[in-house]
Amino acid sequence: MDAQNFLAEFGHLANAPGGVGKLRELVLQLAVSGDLTIAETPIDAAPLLETIEKQKRDHPERKKVIPKQPYSSRELIKAPNHWIICRLGDLALTIIGGGTPSKNNPAYWGGDIPWASVKDMKELKYLDDTEDHITLEGLNSSSSNLIPPGRVIVCTRMGLGKVAINRIAIAINQDLKALELPKEVNADFFLILYRTRELKGTGTTVSGIKQDQLLALPAALPPLEEQARIVAKVDELMALCDKLEAQQQTRRKIQNNLRQSTLQAVATSQSPHELQTNWTRLAGNFGQLNDAPEDVDEMLGALKTLAVRGLLVKASSTPPNLDSIKADCIKLREKYISDGLMRRQKQVDMADAAEIYPDHWAVAAFDELAVVIGGVTKGRNLRGRQMIVCPYLAVANVQRGYFKLENLKTIEIASDELAKYQVSEGDLLITEGGDWDKVGRTAIWRGGAMNCLHQNHVFKARVPSAHLLNDWVELVFNSDIGRNYFAGASKQTTNLASINMTQLRSFPIPIPPIDEQRRILSMLARLGNRCGEWRSQLKKKHSLARVLADAVVSGFTGIAIEKEEEPMKAPQTELIAMLHLDNPPGIKDQAPLATILARHNGVMRAKDLWQRFGSEIDVFYAQLKIEVAQGWIQKPAPAVMREKPTDMVNA
Repeated sequence: MDAQNFLAEFGHLANAPGGVGKLRELVLQLAVSGDLTIAETPIDAAPLLETIEKQKRDHPERKKVIPKQPYSSRELIKAPNHWIICRLGDLALTIIGGGTPSKNNPAYWGGDIPWASVKDMKELKYLDDTEDHITLEGLNSSSSNLIPPGRVIVCTRMGLGKVAINRIAIAINQDLKALELPKEVNADFFLILYRTRELKGTGTTVSGIKQDQLLALPAALPPLEEQARIVAKVDELMALCDKLEAQQQTRRKIQNNLRQSTLQAVATSQSPHELQTNWTRLAGNFGQLNDAPEDVDEMLGALKTLAVRGLLVKASSTPPNLDSIKADCIKLREKYISDGLMRRQKQVDMADAAEIYPDHWAVAAFDELAVVIGGVTKGRNLRGRQMIVCPYLAVANVQRGYFKLENLKTIEIASDELAKYQVSEGDLLITEGGDWDKVGRTAIWRGGAMNCLHQNHVFKARVPSAHLLNDWVELVFNSDIGRNYFAGASKQTTNLASINMTQLRSFPIPIPPIDEQRRILSMLARLGNRCGEWRSQLKKKHSLARVLADAVVSGFTGIAIEKEEEPMKAPQTELIAMLHLDNPPGIKDQAPLATILARHNGVMRAKDLWQRFGSEIDVFYAQLKIEVAQGWIQKPAPAVMREKPTDMVNA
């Protein structure tokens, strides 16, 4: 690719996700290949290498001197003919490692000597201080070494590719190496050269590179004066990249502010006419306001708020049957009390409803509509009672609208407590606490684990009336209206928040007529699907932009960009097979799919099982494969699974 074509494609590269980073990579690659500056009168760089070799022979610290590296062919690296082809170890005089003083001896730590580890290797060029410091006693008692200022510090473990120049004397740990450069090698140029080397680590736990592999990396050295010109040009272009990146961040900030203010105007519309005006403004600028996949999530949040405020569908002509809803709740509560599942609770008052809802809706305390029960507490004394082991839902398992059941923990309870703490299909599970923005997360239990309980930090609520839908309550709790209530009512400490049962029972629930509830949920589902489609399109757009950016860099430098390995995807097949239970799993077995099958007479359509499982399609396939291998589910016949287009998988 020539310069003219590159300039024509510059906008695509710069505006792609991570595009400025690609520009920086391009600048560095051009720098070390001799394409960034022009040498009007090329000077042979070979004498520089000869001088460096002589300095090594005469160096007073012979044990630290880097030996001469194997011959490197010019075919291994792209560089002008007057540059000398060599290896990284040929450009440094000495290399020295480090170590760690014993952490068990306080006398070794908290001294005046900076001690560098990988965590100190930031993106900065210079290393001027470290997080940890050691004493002289700690230095002398370990394999660490005191490194004079002006050395190049490189990572050989974990943070491969990180490099810096220490401007102070420091000690280093065993994951770092210090290189002493001769005056024939510009330190800033060496940093550029090092950052463009392809470092591939090995190791089963922590990736690292052996010293001889590091020193054998191919390199090319230009004349000293040309090194300085290359460094100056790189600094100039990197400053322009910084400026471009700052402009993009400013533009993104303005875009976010505009999108959020527009969505706020839509969500707080007080009349159908105001909503139509604000919605028209949003629709007319949708593409400009929503440029990233995560932007669409904010759009969906605004739609949920509109739904809960009754602005998504035409109003019903009949009021909700509030008396029937309350009567059903009273009946269920009395049954729970008589069955010993709960104690009689003191009646609570409804909290103030800050929102304005349609006039024909009702608003009532959640306590009048549902029965709320606390969960099982760990660490109780249950000696002398018959025990069973059951999986349980903790806060981490309950998300907004779904459950994470991959790593359910188990707990021992008395067998006669199962009915009290077991979650049943249709139960609402609400988190008591966690991070301040996660309190009050709600999801409807639709199965997935046999005899599953809920922990005491997860409330269980059952809405018994057919005139109030569980899905409606879940929507209210997970909307911004619900989240704002829980955030305001919660007890907050540093980064943590929690609500108590009284605050949950006091929640002012808006109640539309049952037919309106259904129409609102149906409309929101359709709009949610459209948001999902738009999000998917934006993800594809960004992915394509990354591919094009890589192609531009590769075409201009002649260096192929190594693609990131993507996680293996499960085969995309239509879920038309009938799945049959084989051997029922035990209580301790992590078999959510087989558990669901067992509760439905041992046979279900794969699509129905996936939907009840409530997770991503790839997670479902992976779990199905595990449970088939364990013999819990019969292997489905291959003939009833056929390939389907990608865009139909989530239909």
